[in-house]
Amino acid sequence: MDYNYFAGVDIGSTASKVAVIDDEKLLECFNLPTGWNSKETAKAIYKILEEKGYTDSMRCVATGYGRICVEYADKIITEITCHGRGAFALFGADCTVIDVGGQDTKIISLEGGNVRDFLMNDKCAAGTGKFIEIMANRLGATFDELYDMAKEGNALSISSMCTVFAESEVISHIGAGEKREDIAAGVIDSVADRVANLCKRHGFMNRVFLTGGLCSTDYFVELLSQKLGKDIQTHKLGRYAGALGAALSSASKKEIIISEEIKSNIN
Repeated sequence: MDYNYFAGVDIGSTASKVAVIDDEKLLECFNLPTGWNSKETAKAIYKILEEKGYTDSMRCVATGYGRICVEYADKIITEITCHGRGAFALFGADCTVIDVGGQDTKIISLEGGNVRDFLMNDKCAAGTGKFIEIMANRLGATFDELYDMAKEGNALSISSMCTVFAESEVISHIGAGEKREDIAAGVIDSVADRVANLCKRHGFMNRVFLTGGLCSTDYFVELLSQKLGKDIQTHKLGRYAGALGAALSSASKKEIIISEEIKSNIN
């Protein structure tokens, strides 16, 4: 069967991302909160794709934490492969990709558009987006508010490698009357430390790119750059790297045209 559209569905632990391409270009990207039920989220994604007229002639590849819940997927591919392929399409160069997700952090080395090697963090959420979400809730702040506070603070030490114990440290700081700005700065600093240490363990190439939900946060990018001593680059579509890689895998392509119009309309 000949397909007109190729969709990549990346069901993450926090957010689900979708990319749709044709034979030449990226048509659009969108995302939904994953919520508590990945299967229901996958159905909601299909409904959107159907409303947009893609499903009658669509091949789909699923990836991510909840990829097995995408019942309409023609194929399931691992996150590492999809993130690597999507990152290469975005950045167009051999590089080291740092992807900070909701439940894990991945360091991927790319050569010629292919994954040469990779390293992932352990199962603990410390050093991930979920850790930041938990700490933001503890401080009664949104993600954006937490980063705004962190910019104004002096980082307090949060040294525990376990999220549960790290949360206890935060509670102790709150109980001691420490400033919220200083606690927030300590939270972001601890995540950047863990990501930087993982990257150093793996090793990194001359070009380093950040993808995932934190790639649009300038403060985190600057902090991680300082800790690695390397100018880390990002892309407006960086959070969609996995979905884009899945779409490209569906179409058996490595490159795609990404128009300025698409970039400007991505949230």
